[in-house]
Amino acid sequence: MSRHAATPRPRRSALLRAGLTVTAVGAAVLGAGGGAQAAAPVPLPVDAPTRTDAAAAGAGALSGVTHGLGPLTRLQLDPLANTGVDPLDNGLGAQVADFKPVGTGLVTDHLTKGGAVADLPVAGALTQSLLP
Repeated sequence: MSRHAATPRPRRSALLRAGLTVTAVGAAVLGAGGGAQAAAPVPLPVDAPTRTDAAAAGAGALSGVTHGLGPLTRLQLDPLANTGVDPLDNGLGAQVADFKPVGTGLVTDHLTKGGAVADLPVAGALTQSLLP
C-alpha cells in the first residue's frame, strides 16, 4: 500500500489537536492581556516635559535620514557594470544623412561604467543638493 493511501494515525491527529488547542488558548490569554494593558493610561511624572519642540524633532529626523541615505548616493547602480555580461553595455546607434549620430550610449554610459546616483547628470545634482 502506498504511503499516501494509508489511513492517518490516531496518535498524530490527537497531537495535532492538542497543539492547536494550546496555541489557541495561548493566543487568547496573551491577546486579552495586551488589550487590558493598553486600556490603562500611564500617568506622567510631575516633572516630565509635556511639550515637544516640533522644529527640533523635525531637524533631528531630517538629519538622521540624510546621514542614513547619504552613502547610498555613492553605491554602484549596475551590479554587472564593467563585466563582460552587462546587458546595458550593448549600444545601438543610428545616423541619418549628414546629421550627428545618435545612440543609446548617451543614456546607459553612466551606468555601464560603474556610476552611482551622484554621477548621473540630472539626478546627481538633485541628490547632492538634498543629501550630504
